[in-house]
Amino acid sequence: MNRPQVFESRRLVLFLSLLLAAGFVAVSLTSFLVSRQAISDAIIGQDLPLTSKNIYSEIQKDLVRPILISATMAHDTFLRDWVLAGEKDAEAMARFLREVKIRNGAFSSFFVSEQTRNYYTGEGVLKRVSSFEPRDAWYYRVRGMSEDYEINVDPDLANRDVLTIFINYRVFDYEGRYLGATGIGLTVDAVRRLVAEYQQRFDRTVYFVDRRGRVVLGGRSGDNPDLRAVPGLGAQLDHILREQHGSYRYELDGDDHILHVNYLPELKWLLFVEQNESKALTGIRQTLYLNLVISAAVTLLVVLLTHLALRRYQGRIEEMAVTDKLTGLLNRHAFTILIERLLAEYRRERRPLSVLLADIDHFKAINDRHGHLAGDQVLVEVADRLRQALRSSDLAVRWGGEEFLLVLRGCDLGEAEHIAENLRRAIAARPLTLGNQEVAVTISIGVTQFDGTETPDLTVSRADAALYRAKHAGRNRVEAQPA
Repeated sequence: MNRPQVFESRRLVLFLSLLLAAGFVAVSLTSFLVSRQAISDAIIGQDLPLTSKNIYSEIQKDLVRPILISATMAHDTFLRDWVLAGEKDAEAMARFLREVKIRNGAFSSFFVSEQTRNYYTGEGVLKRVSSFEPRDAWYYRVRGMSEDYEINVDPDLANRDVLTIFINYRVFDYEGRYLGATGIGLTVDAVRRLVAEYQQRFDRTVYFVDRRGRVVLGGRSGDNPDLRAVPGLGAQLDHILREQHGSYRYELDGDDHILHVNYLPELKWLLFVEQNESKALTGIRQTLYLNLVISAAVTLLVVLLTHLALRRYQGRIEEMAVTDKLTGLLNRHAFTILIERLLAEYRRERRPLSVLLADIDHFKAINDRHGHLAGDQVLVEVADRLRQALRSSDLAVRWGGEEFLLVLRGCDLGEAEHIAENLRRAIAARPLTLGNQEVAVTISIGVTQFDGTETPDLTVSRADAALYRAKHAGRNRVEAQPA
């Protein structure tokens, strides 16, 4: 019969698996959360502000430069002297505007005279502006404004109505009298290319917003230009337009966005630099998934190695727990475990079950005469002979001292008595060699049968009573005690 399992290794392996998995997941999630917070803080505190500054520097070079050109034109002595002289040579003004356009790579250059209302370009006089003409409303707006210049997006009449960004700069004479408006134009497509270049270079969404909250140029040009219609952002827009600076968060289409805002006084626009935080975290999310996969693999490997180690050592531990160290037979602890199984089996099948209680005769005398080591040798030899004579389905237990308990499955009292007699003869037939002496060893056996209702203790007690009779009847004999 297999030895009883006294330790539940599966629960230990399961607990270890859960503990390792929980530990790995906790470490991975903690690392992910810390990294996510660090990246978020870096985006808000460093990346977007730095990108905004870099873009602003680029804008000063690429977009603010036309403002400086227009300012230079407005303060050019030739232009003012030419107007004050009566605008007599239109070709001279055309040459001036052509030179400005070519030298600075502008899309167009112009001057509108307050005195004559002539609209001059590099090709000469384009037209006369009129307060009744809707397309000339820009001039009368510039004429009445208090600022020195404005940036306006309009179709360019001189270039087939190509959508153009105009820098309209007011011109005054040396006494501060208004002379007209001058400036240059850049195509919107050219500026869009610049913004697209910014976005690609800095890997951010970049767009410009006017003071009304509408996108003028940039990454959202294909969307609804009114930012109030953008979920998450629209609710904060009034605050953003009022503050004109700072970092903000909003959610759109399930992604978290971080927005940095700066006001550009030269352009009179707000620069919005936006980072999709969810996409920025893709790298650490992939790292998290990789860590979890590695953790799962390590957990499985550790659990497998632990399981193999436990299986190896569990057998040894269980053997130590249920086996008598000297004889190798089962001990009384193992008997209490296995007898319950045997009784359960008996209740299912009702096969007879007999118990033998054997005792080595005159064992104390052997110990006294030959020593305890010799006594141990006798115990080991008798145990080996009992084990060899029994079936694999029977139980052999060292009951204590020199006593052995044998449980025979499927044996009634008569058959058990016969087996006990064979065991007694087998022991008595072969003397044991102790040192240089041969010592005759005999056993006495008490036999009984389980009655089907009593407790195991009562059955063993009855076998013990039969053994007592065998001892008092002269030893080296078998006595049976019916139920």
